[in-house]
Amino acid sequence: MTVLETIQRSTDFLAKKGVDSPRLQVELLLAYVLKLPRLRLYLNFDRKVADTDLETVRDLVKRRGNREPLQHLVGSSSFCGLEIAVNRHVLIPRPETELLAERAWTFLANIKQHPPTALDFGTGSGCLAIALAAKCASACVHAVDISPEALEVARQNAERNNVAGRIHFHSGDGFGPLARGLKFDLIVANPPYIPTGEIAGLQPEVRDHDPHLALDGGKDGLGFYRRLAEEAPAFLQPQGKLMLEFGDGQAAAIQGILGRAGWLVESVNNDYNNRQRILVARCGHP
Repeated sequence: MTVLETIQRSTDFLAKKGVDSPRLQVELLLAYVLKLPRLRLYLNFDRKVADTDLETVRDLVKRRGNREPLQHLVGSSSFCGLEIAVNRHVLIPRPETELLAERAWTFLANIKQHPPTALDFGTGSGCLAIALAAKCASACVHAVDISPEALEVARQNAERNNVAGRIHFHSGDGFGPLARGLKFDLIVANPPYIPTGEIAGLQPEVRDHDPHLALDGGKDGLGFYRRLAEEAPAFLQPQGKLMLEFGDGQAAAIQGILGRAGWLVESVNNDYNNRQRILVARCGHP
């Protein structure tokens, strides 16, 4: 079977299974198996696919048809130009989170008085912490997560991206494992924000393969924002910032939570789909 025939037949299969962008998904899987850049497939449409490769592709396409995420099948995801390994213990980095990362490292890079410090609250795969360390070489980054399995993935990703020496990983619940007196110029977080009752209705790729610990934000999805509003000021420098990602329709509620806790919301920014997604705040009191 040729490359083109493999793409066409596999695309039909995924389309019948209801997978979004079925041809793109097939091309990415085939490129992964053949160890080619995806666009090189277009120069190799008439190439015969070896039987062993064909069998591997069929297995991966079948698993994708069962709604196993593409990133789990190939073992990694791209984030801000970095290769981030993912598995069932961590969330797959989303494109909109790159906007949070860029905002965060730009802020850190503009701190000239001292080496900037940042905390990634709920680091998961480590994608945010690693992006900050990679894009702001002067920064000292800390990362905390309650899941030991997630932290192990994050550590491996830091090694993979040559920033392990500048990230301090902490295992535990929230701010609990951090030393007293430790303060940051920036706290960045993409916390769980899905209301508990909505998890069952998520797409199978998320519902069945992402860790629920990293999805479940409590009854209304806002539990972690309340916690950050109350607990983060003790860990921020006087001019420090809090940068958060949040879910659709949550901006007003989170602004209210922060406002009642004494924060000043500086901006709320949209994502690639023009939906409110990123919030920047600073503490309104010493």
